[in-house]
Amino acid sequence: MFRTPLRLLAIGCSLLIGAGWLMFALDESRSASETSAQIVAGNDAATRADLSPDEERAREEIHSDAREYVDDANDILLKPFAGISADSDNKWVRRTVPAIIGLLVYGFGLGYLARFSSGRA
Repeated sequence: MFRTPLRLLAIGCSLLIGAGWLMFALDESRSASETSAQIVAGNDAATRADLSPDEERAREEIHSDAREYVDDANDILLKPFAGISADSDNKWVRRTVPAIIGLLVYGFGLGYLARFSSGRA
């Protein structure tokens, strides 16, 4: 009964997390020097999952609507795991660790629940 919705939710969450991380990686590869200058200036908002309202508005001005949708979905999905790597100085760690944990929880966990709900653990 719950197998198909759980499976679709697992796939959707995994795709959103994967797309968000991929877009982050592409941005970083395109603008490494610009991002480094922002971090030196103390603005590392683009690399965190827990943004303040002002940082969120600044990010919305930079990205397209589709990109902002993916970023917002990532913020919601990864917020429970963002604190794990929040103290790291490395932006790749701050972004990758929550994404990996999110993929494990949402992708593997919900996928397992979907299989379990149909009696195939």
